[in-house]
Amino acid sequence: MTRPKPVAMACPALDGNEKKYVLECLDSGWISSIGRFVDLFEAAFARYCECNHAVSCSSGTSALHLALAALDVGPEDEVIVPALTYVATANAVRYCGARPVFIDSEPRTMTLDPRLLEECITPRTKGIIPVHLFGHPADMDPINSIARRHGLFVVEDAAEAHGALYRGRKAGSLADAATFSFYGNKIVTTGEGGMVTTPSATSCQKLRTLRGQGVDPERRYWFPVIGYNYRMTNVAAAIGLAQLERIDHFLEARLRLATSYNARLSPLEEFLSLPSEQPWAKHAFWSYTVILRDTARFERDDLMEGLDHDGIETRPVFYPMHRLPPYLDENAHYPVAEGLAVRGISLPMHVLLTEEDVSYVTDRIRYWCEHLNGRPRRARLALSSQ
Repeated sequence: MTRPKPVAMACPALDGNEKKYVLECLDSGWISSIGRFVDLFEAAFARYCECNHAVSCSSGTSALHLALAALDVGPEDEVIVPALTYVATANAVRYCGARPVFIDSEPRTMTLDPRLLEECITPRTKGIIPVHLFGHPADMDPINSIARRHGLFVVEDAAEAHGALYRGRKAGSLADAATFSFYGNKIVTTGEGGMVTTPSATSCQKLRTLRGQGVDPERRYWFPVIGYNYRMTNVAAAIGLAQLERIDHFLEARLRLATSYNARLSPLEEFLSLPSEQPWAKHAFWSYTVILRDTARFERDDLMEGLDHDGIETRPVFYPMHRLPPYLDENAHYPVAEGLAVRGISLPMHVLLTEEDVSYVTDRIRYWCEHLNGRPRRARLALSSQ
């Protein structure tokens, strides 16, 4: 079966006020990091996250770095990070000269397992970064409780979780700080961009200082500390504000698509484990990620290869951090993270996806699961795809 139009993993919806706001930037000449849309976007994002303060920046990675720098993370420190995450989480710890200490995941949510935290804490531990992976929040209450008991900070990595809820509270309001990404495939995008949210006015001011090269806000061209050029442009903020105006629509569309995926893939649960949503959570469905079951008699990559042949873009789950060259530890073993990484597949998920697209994707998944199951490993695409 062929299909003339490929099904993309992600595609931004830019049919709100994005063009209008960007043209205002161009017409006014305010295209750099000063302009009304920066202030408007920060204020609106703080309100949306039900948090006191929001500081925009150039990327989700710079947001993580700023948050850790504002919390005075340094070379003598350790920060606990999930083994299963995007590499930026660990990299930001290294940017501060500190050491990321990896921890395994909870299998249902794929997020940091709080039950393992105590054994990871040492006298050098300074904080914890739970990651709301793929849009499902980490179990924050036990994480925060353990952190308080040991005098540690907590920073939410909410890069993939705009609008997710934990016990009725928004991601971004659950810890000492939270960081977001607005990359082009995120629920809200600015092309490239990030945000740090915090309940603390003191932290907010420190974040703003560090973001702008460390400049003294009361004394032009005076730099009392070393900072970074991590500012967001007015143009990017204009796009972000227009996106944020429609976030409820985006989240509703993603939920509808996830519900459709669930209904169409549930007959294949002998092969695939579908995304779970814990009773205390509301999943934002940045990604719809399925896990190939151990009982399936074929390889995850063969299924992805078949879908690619049919014009369907997919992604594997991230490599565990301890398997990447900068963090390689051949003696480390994080069984849940390793299993999810080997068997996970993220399917197309974006608000421009149609029910016809979902039907096509799931029909092809059904075909490949049935035709690959139990066959010897070989050139799978020689199989008929009729």
